Amino acid sequence: MKTALLTHADCLAHVTPTGHPERVARLEHILHALEPLELQRVTAPMAADDDLLRIHPADYINQIRGDRPTEGFAQIDGDTFLSPGSVDAAYRAAGAVTRAVDLVLTGDAENAFCAIRPPGHHAEKDTAMGFCLFGNAALAAKHALDHHGLSRVAVVDFDVHHGNGTQDLLWDERRALVITSQQMPLWPGSGRPDETGDFDTIVNIPLGPGSGGGEMREGYERLAFPRLRAFKPELIIISAGFDAHQDDPLASLNWATADFAWLTREICTLAAELCEGRIVSTLEGGYDLNALAASTKAHVEELIKAAQ
Repeated sequence: MKTALLTHADCLAHVTPTGHPERVARLEHILHALEPLELQRVTAPMAADDDLLRIHPADYINQIRGDRPTEGFAQIDGDTFLSPGSVDAAYRAAGAVTRAVDLVLTGDAENAFCAIRPPGHHAEKDTAMGFCLFGNAALAAKHALDHHGLSRVAVVDFDVHHGNGTQDLLWDERRALVITSQQMPLWPGSGRPDETGDFDTIVNIPLGPGSGGGEMREGYERLAFPRLRAFKPELIIISAGFDAHQDDPLASLNWATADFAWLTREICTLAAELCEGRIVSTLEGGYDLNALAASTKAHVEELIKAAQ
């Protein structure tokens, strides 16, 4: 069985102002890096509003659609922008994760990676922020739980910035275990260990500025992996941000490409043990283009190995 790659050209039509770190070139570099790999390539569909309503209220969805400009940019907050193609891109991103869940849970793919933008893990219930419009990882979890009838889903987020949106959207969802590692202190300022959710299903692993792969590995082995084994998820969703890389300009962790490969490999090993290898990974951050491309390729290569 193969690893599925879900993407769509619409995700390249989400344009941001000149100099913005979340830019079209991010996805272009990733797709170029993944081009030689043997993948089951799937065109991401548009998400249905019924799917988005699992995590966002109708007023918020309508507001995002209504704010779409006909030209230029609409600014939502200090660093989140809409261009004329942004809403379609966000619907493709959300459609990618739901389709990926369908493929993996029906056995049509062993695991999947969604090469999409805009990212999603900062989008809260009714607030777009941090480059994010819809909560893609949380949506994947809710789709698996509500549409496919799973009882337990885990989200693992290794982006350097805390996934405040995923935490907000799944705070009161006892069927979802959310594990996030993040640099602290760093924007958005959330992600303390005492933020545990209504049902003790949120696990935050703060990492100090300047720390590297060794500290990350210790944190995951001590905190994340035991909680995953105890929870016994039927599906693992990865928020794959690559901005903890030592070359990334927006943070100051010192992970190497090999650290992303190690973490992906360990998650795949756990998935094989706990949930028949079922993993859906979706792109979040990563803003040095070369580091992003290399780290994403290493991540997907580990997914491919696990699927063989």
